[in-house]
Amino acid sequence: MSDQRTPLVEMNGVSISFGGIHAVDNASVDLFPGEVVALLGHNGAGKSTLIKILSGAYRRDGGEIRINGETAEINNPRDAKKYGIETIYQSLAVADNVDAAANLYLGRELRTPWGTLDDVAMEAKTREVMGRLNPNFQRFKEPVKALSGGQRQSVAIARAILFDARILIMDEPTAALGPQETAQVGELILQLKREGIGIFLISHDIHDVFDLADRVFVMKNGKVVGHARTSDVTKDEVLGMIILGKVPPGATPGPGAMATG
Repeated sequence: MSDQRTPLVEMNGVSISFGGIHAVDNASVDLFPGEVVALLGHNGAGKSTLIKILSGAYRRDGGEIRINGETAEINNPRDAKKYGIETIYQSLAVADNVDAAANLYLGRELRTPWGTLDDVAMEAKTREVMGRLNPNFQRFKEPVKALSGGQRQSVAIARAILFDARILIMDEPTAALGPQETAQVGELILQLKREGIGIFLISHDIHDVFDLADRVFVMKNGKVVGHARTSDVTKDEVLGMIILGKVPPGATPGPGAMATG
């Protein structure tokens, strides 16, 4: 059944080459509000490169990006932020030696009329955002290095949505986390979905993907092999797409699908 809503993101026929090698070759993916779309594939399949084009880290050679149905010009990370696109990398890039509020406002600090840091306003807003995202978070006064992996992930996500991100790119968000922290990140993602935020999830963990994602796009050798709703395919079928490029009956084939017959 086709979705009649306007996608948050459409990447149509996107390509980029490095030294004559097609890192991404005529790739098309889309993302709807309140949806998690997983991008899967081996290292070098092109998924991270495709997402770096959306985040403005790379400039595409060809193809089109549309945000909310409108053509988007994304040539650098600043352009991406303008369209409400934020990336949360595996490394998180949080400042370990300061607290949550200082992390949320890093480089965009609020000031009082006298020019001093408005710590009260920044902490109040941080408590409001974290209360919405992770009501169990209470360690507002401690440096981020004292927090668990799941709590650090909360801080990184809160920083993104504080400045009105509508599209989140999450790169291996549960890597190196234990089961309890992984469940905590899953709860964060469900809350973001409830708020209508769209999420591109890059993960090597097939169990994660089936727990969190509504749809999967599989890439191989820079091309999209196919895509499917997670409810329409099995884990083994998705692994077959990743390893062999073989598209099962429940999936829609792409340009990278293995020829049959």
